[in-house]
Amino acid sequence: MKYICPVCGWTYDEEEGAPEYDVAPGTKFEDLPFEACPLCGFELSGFTKE
Repeated sequence: MKYICPVCGWTYDEEEGAPEYDVAPGTKFEDLPFEACPLCGFELSGFTKE
């Protein structure tokens, strides 16, 4: 599943993780170690699913 920030377009792909933020591949969106978009600060609860 992919999740996209509607403000800046940053995309989190659960299969790929986010190595630039030390998030391992396979990490579920709800288990991310931050509560807001790491680029713009928009709340994760407002991300759209793809």
